[in-house]
Amino acid sequence: MSKDVLPAYIQYLQESGSYSHPAEDVQLLQTHISFVLLAGDFVYKWKKPVNFGFLDFSTLEKRKFYCEQELILNRRLCPELYLDVVTLNRAGEQFALNGQGEVVEYGVKMARMPEERMMARVIAAGLLDRGQIDRIIEVLVPFYQRAEGSEEINGFGRAASVAINVLENFAQTEPFVDGGAFSRAQFTRIREYAADFLRNEQLFERRLSAGKIRDCHGDLYSANICLTSPVAIFDCIEFNERFRYADVASDVAFLAMDLEFHGLDELSAYFIDRFVAESADPALVEMLDFYKCYRAMVRGKINLFTAGDPAVDAAVAAHCQEQAARYFALAQKYAVRAEGQNGG
Repeated sequence: MSKDVLPAYIQYLQESGSYSHPAEDVQLLQTHISFVLLAGDFVYKWKKPVNFGFLDFSTLEKRKFYCEQELILNRRLCPELYLDVVTLNRAGEQFALNGQGEVVEYGVKMARMPEERMMARVIAAGLLDRGQIDRIIEVLVPFYQRAEGSEEINGFGRAASVAINVLENFAQTEPFVDGGAFSRAQFTRIREYAADFLRNEQLFERRLSAGKIRDCHGDLYSANICLTSPVAIFDCIEFNERFRYADVASDVAFLAMDLEFHGLDELSAYFIDRFVAESADPALVEMLDFYKCYRAMVRGKINLFTAGDPAVDAAVAAHCQEQAARYFALAQKYAVRAEGQNGG
């Protein structure tokens, strides 16, 4: 896709002279909700003016608020990474980063991490091992222990509250059924499994009573982990508390699912075994396939959203469509496996 279909301020920020620091070869990455610019030793993240219902960045005021939330919440796990909220200003026809004039956008400035240590890169190179999984667990266990818990947060762990998130996925993906990523039969089987599991209200209540509903990360998978020392776990969910206030099992299941998505079933099993042992939470495994299925549906949905974004080029859209199909196939695998374990 040609550069001139991008917002004018993003075109401006793709020029190395737009920055007060060295920024040769600025790179632009996109998700369904963000523009991310890699500029020298720093990363600048800008929220797209979108409203998906579960996420609303449609006004400048909201984008400012969620930039501030992103800074606060992510500093829980990697304070050295999240540097500041920045402005993109315009005076006449001239843009300036943290400059004079009208504020036209707010963004988050981050320190740039070594790309070769990004977990997705390490996985792609076939270099992920148990030692690195151990280092992730060393960060996660104390994070969940100190994460906020309250009566309000507990409410998000009840079956009725979890159902809002889970069933929303089906409402938002149904228009894509038979569009190439998954079939009606897949969709129906996964939805029926999720609905059946949600009837086990006592399982959810036991997790609540055990103090396992916390202010979690919400987006815990390899794309948001850098295997530095210490491990940096970044880009938590800032835009909707109901995706972050959750059972620790839901967070952990996301990374376990992601490892299996990359064909690393043995490391996924090791991760769960070690996390359960270190956190003294054996009951977590009762929830695992349900939350893995939910997380696979989330990633499938996000890939469909990204594929449908007109600002994304055709190659990226095709890749996202293929990824979505793989995530939905994985979600079906969890549903079928759980049915077999329950004699279904």
